[in-house]
Amino acid sequence: MDMRLLAERLFPHITQTPEDIFKQYPKRQLPKGAMVTRIAPSPTGFMHLGNLFGAVTDERLAHQSGGIFYLRIEDTDQKRTVERGVEQILEVFSHFGLSFDEGATVDGEKGAYGPYYQSQRKEIYQVFLRDLVAKGKAYPCFASEEELAELRQRQEAEGANPGYYGKYAIWRDASDEAIEQALAENRPYVIRLRSEGDSERKIKHIDLIKGEMELTENDIDLVIMKSDGLPPYHFAHVIDDTLMGTTHVVRGEEWLPTLPQHLQLFETLGWKPPYYLHTAHVLKMEGNSKRKLSKRKDPELALEFYHKAGFPVEALLEYIMTILNSNYEDWRRQNPTAPYQDFPFSYKKMNRSGALFDMEKLKDISKNTLSRMTAEEVLDGLLPYYAEFDPDFASLLEKDKAYALKILQIGRGGAKPRKDLTTFADAKPYMAFFYDELFAPEQYPFPENVSSEDLEAILSAYPGIYDENDDTTAWFDKIRSLAEELGYAGETKAYKKNPDAFKGHVGDISMVLRVAITGKTNAPDLFAVMQILGKDRVIARINRAKTTLTGK
Repeated sequence: MDMRLLAERLFPHITQTPEDIFKQYPKRQLPKGAMVTRIAPSPTGFMHLGNLFGAVTDERLAHQSGGIFYLRIEDTDQKRTVERGVEQILEVFSHFGLSFDEGATVDGEKGAYGPYYQSQRKEIYQVFLRDLVAKGKAYPCFASEEELAELRQRQEAEGANPGYYGKYAIWRDASDEAIEQALAENRPYVIRLRSEGDSERKIKHIDLIKGEMELTENDIDLVIMKSDGLPPYHFAHVIDDTLMGTTHVVRGEEWLPTLPQHLQLFETLGWKPPYYLHTAHVLKMEGNSKRKLSKRKDPELALEFYHKAGFPVEALLEYIMTILNSNYEDWRRQNPTAPYQDFPFSYKKMNRSGALFDMEKLKDISKNTLSRMTAEEVLDGLLPYYAEFDPDFASLLEKDKAYALKILQIGRGGAKPRKDLTTFADAKPYMAFFYDELFAPEQYPFPENVSSEDLEAILSAYPGIYDENDDTTAWFDKIRSLAEELGYAGETKAYKKNPDAFKGHVGDISMVLRVAITGKTNAPDLFAVMQILGKDRVIARINRAKTTLTGK
């Protein structure tokens, strides 16, 4: 059969040529060394940690080199597309502050190299499909699912490698009559690449992360157009990355088995492939061994997990940087307040074998991140978080933001700020006692070495000596005097020197007041707490604790 006539028959609506398409996508004019990268998720499931690892890598490579970072939606698998899949992708990247220069956005698209949705690029792909058919490099395959199943059974019986290739490619060299009959019967078909590869041959390839590799050549006649007229990822990304000028493709190492197919497609089309960077899996310890994080078994793989847990975006990005580049933590120690974007990111420092996910390390980073934030920045994170997950507490924060800021300012700033919060979710249990609506201690964990008589004496005496106008020195001197009156050491070191001479020390008296006022043994600086609560509430809480203790 004349392949040009067949191409015209299969694609009668296509009038443009590959040359026409390339005129619509001129070569980008960028500085020397500038990288063009893309993140290209499919709207077929939840966004996960691997998506974010790849996106951060892409963004750093592009923007650090003065290049372009764009978002492309790979939605050719229409059957697996989930509801709000695209919206979720856009929301996640917006949430993590990843700045795209081009591509899909909430408000449409921006950039001159679109459409950035693959489902809208059908005719572009078909221009190249028609050209490949016309050149005899691709052909229609009318094999049914039943025939393909029989083919697999035959290969299994013969001990052959599975796949559509060689003598098993039943439509590869079909007669003109068979093709004519199939078309006349309107049988559904796909377009397959006529592979010239040989599974006995090897090809060499240099991956920018994995290094030099030797790969088995592809001999499979790949499907490059499905029966719905759209191509699968394999063919679509080759067309798109070429037209959009992508220089570097970052993707997970699970794509390595298909790399020979992709390199073959570039070669067949006569184009230079981009540089590939296959990132290692995120691993998890299970017993004494490591395994890949699983969508089914590990909730921490989903980005939604971190959102619900209340990890600040800044903390998760900071943690990702420690995984992506082995020298990042040294740089951070030398540049404690610099934005992570100032770090000289390099793909040469990326882990080849697999990054171990460490939740405790993430928590430490998150705690440090929150401690370095201003009170205003923390409150800006708390308000939307609690508006989504605890609207009642959000209302308390909103009702008096100035009061909330006073609470969050305790111990903040300076060389050694307090580290009370690990995530935003910790804020409510940390701040709750400041709000009368939430202050309801069922019991008071007073120090065990303080007798009930002394407890009553402390709680009875203190309201008479408390003056909210005292500075911190005068305030503590009064607590020390009360301690000494009741037979407790006024200084801890005096008690340690001669413990038998005292009932306890001044810290015990402070703890009694702390528990009475906050309901907790572990709370922020007591003087600051009392200043924020105000004298009336301080005395009311002490009296409340006394009543609970004595019943009067």
